[in-house]
Amino acid sequence: MTSTRTSARTALEVADWRRRVFALYDAVRLADSPEDAHELWRMERDELMLHHPATPLLPEDRPLFEGLPLASYDPDWRFELPILPADPGGFDFATGTDGVVPFERIGRVEIPDAGSLDVWRLTTYGGGLFIPVRDALAGREGGTYGGGRYLIDTIKGADLGSDAAGGTIVLDFNFAYNPSCAYDPAWACPLAQPGNVLAVPVPVGEMY
Repeated sequence: MTSTRTSARTALEVADWRRRVFALYDAVRLADSPEDAHELWRMERDELMLHHPATPLLPEDRPLFEGLPLASYDPDWRFELPILPADPGGFDFATGTDGVVPFERIGRVEIPDAGSLDVWRLTTYGGGLFIPVRDALAGREGGTYGGGRYLIDTIKGADLGSDAAGGTIVLDFNFAYNPSCAYDPAWACPLAQPGNVLAVPVPVGEMY
């Protein structure tokens, strides 16, 4: 009975985390300016990381936590881009709790002066778009997380906006964030595939 109660409590905590993330990105999309949105995003994520029971921060890291390492906002890294055709493809990601999660490549986006990123769709229940990125700073001291960061993960609420009729999507690298496995190795996170690697440094967003 105790195990069941613990599992139920954990599930409710994760559900609340996701509810708050969805609400945060809704507020981000409605903000008066991208800069205001970015500051709101920073403050709320710091609050979640430090105080929410579903935080990926390890208990021993919380007493020293003073905020996520976030670069200053740079408007040159915000784009609204068309989703272009791409060769069919996919990958399966094995998780510890959800089994094998399949992703399908549905297109790509061309980042001006930076390169191309594949756009993925989760093909199982719930669907959703997923765009990770690994840049030239990945794994370097003072750089970005070695496994890459997430730009868009609509499955978890990380959605900066899109135009279905026009076939475009908003990509703002200032909102790139580390997956949970960057903070807690117990998490299993799908990371950047070869088509989601940029040869240039991306010095904005969450650092590592």
